[in-house]
Amino acid sequence: MAATTTDVRGGPEVTTRHSASGRATTGRTATGEEPTSRGTTTIPSDVVAKIAAQVASECPHIGAAAGGVLGVGARRDFGSRPTATCDLYGRKAVLRLDVGVDFPTPLRSTVQTLREQVTSRVEHLTGLEVSRVDVDISWLNPANEGRRQLR
Repeated sequence: MAATTTDVRGGPEVTTRHSASGRATTGRTATGEEPTSRGTTTIPSDVVAKIAAQVASECPHIGAAAGGVLGVGARRDFGSRPTATCDLYGRKAVLRLDVGVDFPTPLRSTVQTLREQVTSRVEHLTGLEVSRVDVDISWLNPANEGRRQLR
């Protein structure tokens, strides 16, 4: 049985149907045509990974390494997207994020919030089911409070 979601954005109703094969079809119901007769929309895993990375970059206290060559000379950047990968197994996505975190923030709750937001947004935007989000914290960014500055 095909799952159907409906989205209305300032115009005719858009219907997305997900077939058993995991492909999504979209179409405007105002045309009277069945959406499956006009084609399918396929979302590659690298696109899902970029969506996950963008969502992660919008989460508070989450950063990414930027610049450098092979990790040498990379700087901590809270304005960049973290590294993300995605493996697709039919309609299920397994995501992996490599992030940096502000310290001191509670790591468990920060990562839990990150997982929830990434799962929710990726599922909403792609129609895929996110079965797992692995988070690697590769660095911590300590607060500068109480630290002396080198001159």
